[in-house]
Amino acid sequence: MCGIVGYVGKKNVVPIVLEGLKKLEYRGYDSAGIAVIDKGKLSVLKCKGRIADLEKLVKKNHLSGNIGLGHTRWATHGDPSDRNAHPHTDGSGKIAVVHNGIIENYASLRKLLIAKGHQFKSDTDTEIFAHLIERFYKGDILKAVQKALTLTEGAYAFAVICKDEPDKIVAARLGSPLVIGIGNNGEYLIASDPVAIVKHTRKVIYLGDKEIAVLQPSGYRITNIDNVEIEKETEEITWSLDKITKNGLPHYMLKEILEQSQTIYDAIRGRILKKEAKIKLGGLESPLKWVTGKDKQKTGLSCLLNAKRIIIVACGTSWHAALIGEYMFENIIGIPVDVEYASEARYRNFIVDGDTVVIGISQSGETLDTLAALREAKKRGAITLGLVNAVGSTIARETHAGVYLHAGPEIGVASTKAFTSQVCVLALITLLIGQEKHLITKTKTNRIVRSLLKIPSQIKEILGQSDAILKIAKQYVNFNNFLYLGRGYNFPIALEGALKLKEISYIHAEGYPAAEMKHGPIALIDKNMPVVFIATDTEDQIYKKIISNIEEVRARKGQVIAIASKGNKSIGEIADSVITVPKTMDFLTPLLTVIPLQLFAYHIAVLRKCDVDKPRNLAKSVTVE
Repeated sequence: MCGIVGYVGKKNVVPIVLEGLKKLEYRGYDSAGIAVIDKGKLSVLKCKGRIADLEKLVKKNHLSGNIGLGHTRWATHGDPSDRNAHPHTDGSGKIAVVHNGIIENYASLRKLLIAKGHQFKSDTDTEIFAHLIERFYKGDILKAVQKALTLTEGAYAFAVICKDEPDKIVAARLGSPLVIGIGNNGEYLIASDPVAIVKHTRKVIYLGDKEIAVLQPSGYRITNIDNVEIEKETEEITWSLDKITKNGLPHYMLKEILEQSQTIYDAIRGRILKKEAKIKLGGLESPLKWVTGKDKQKTGLSCLLNAKRIIIVACGTSWHAALIGEYMFENIIGIPVDVEYASEARYRNFIVDGDTVVIGISQSGETLDTLAALREAKKRGAITLGLVNAVGSTIARETHAGVYLHAGPEIGVASTKAFTSQVCVLALITLLIGQEKHLITKTKTNRIVRSLLKIPSQIKEILGQSDAILKIAKQYVNFNNFLYLGRGYNFPIALEGALKLKEISYIHAEGYPAAEMKHGPIALIDKNMPVVFIATDTEDQIYKKIISNIEEVRARKGQVIAIASKGNKSIGEIADSVITVPKTMDFLTPLLTVIPLQLFAYHIAVLRKCDVDKPRNLAKSVTVE
């Protein structure tokens, strides 16, 4: 959730931090603040609201310095307010702290500190940490942070500065992401996401759990809580700056919707050997990480081929992609699959063993619940695979093997291009297993490959209907309830379409399997309840059932919006509005049918004057429970 930026070097820290915070505002935007040390003085400015509000405050106060920390908040403990905004300081006013995560034992620590005379100014858990450091501070801020961490339970990314050591940033991480940027001429940066610092450096180090970094113009050092030094590899950020700009468009979400013909191409590029019609996923074919002894030559692919059971864990939009993956694996290659909400799996008796493969899907690669479920599965002997977008993320590093999505940075809080890339990669994995197990004939393989290669151009064709979808959106913008219905591969798309509308327009919407409408939701249908049907005709039997469901809605005066196959003229006779998508193979239809639903949600949200990129109460990367 929250975003952290820090800098130490020779330049004025203020514009660097403010610019970085703007890039991180997708992580939380309830309040924002900055702490700077200049000429032996620690100055803290913070306020409720967006980074723009903080920027005005900073200009008014003429803040400057060569070392500082910034924070943009997604509230957990304490309401969004000036006093609960970060950074927080200790009682002496020497130490400033920013934090992403939750200190789970903050209540008991607060009582302990109050009993020792500490007074608190906020309702946050973070302020506790500043006071803990104060208690341990004896002239060495690193040692004080290390001791404070021994008493701290929960997930965290901390960054700390102290005016008595005005050239030093101390940062620590457990569960919540932190990346170190290595600049030129003794410049160092710290951030929750590399998007905040890529303008200044492409050389980064991803801090691991229970690691602590000290950044100074003279160099950096990484240790653990016991002060044992840790060697870390420097990595290179490969994507370009234009990936995190709007390119003249009004919203990141629209930019990311429009990018999907390219991101799908990027997801399959180099992974389909056209001549042989073969799939090649290097991330699954290398020997597993951290497997020793007789199993050291196992690969992710060999584990998938021999798995008696596959479990996919995910949250939100990624969970919807996982459902599509379940349908693909079971229908096409006959492997039994369970799809679990990661937040539920981790607190159950999660039954896995060495014959189980657990796949975690996460755009950020930092989703706390998904990461925790994968760790639990690994502890119980399962092989873990990661499908993530963020290179260097925790899930990418901690799973045995995996596949990157190659969708590029996704800034809009509501996921769009990452979702279609997830579905595309799941289709590639399905086809790869089918080929290796000789479950898919060469003829069918060729047909699937041809269909996959057409998807980018077919998405472009759908994107060309944006203005027509806007006209439909104008007809329905004032309705406050929607029902989304689909069957087969398009049932998860009904869930995803409803979620997109909820997330960014604040309209109540529910997704259901179309046949389940009769088991309750049909009671809600009247002239004020528009129903969105995903009604492609790639599967004749399912299509006939969907048509029957549409008639049931019409009989109750419900208004019907249909996502239909191109060339289907008859559906216009029973639907009030129709959006068409090109025809493809049944299991690839979700890659197409989701696009008009993304555009529909986007246009309605804009018409309702909602903040599309930063919907209320949401944050992009969910790193707290």
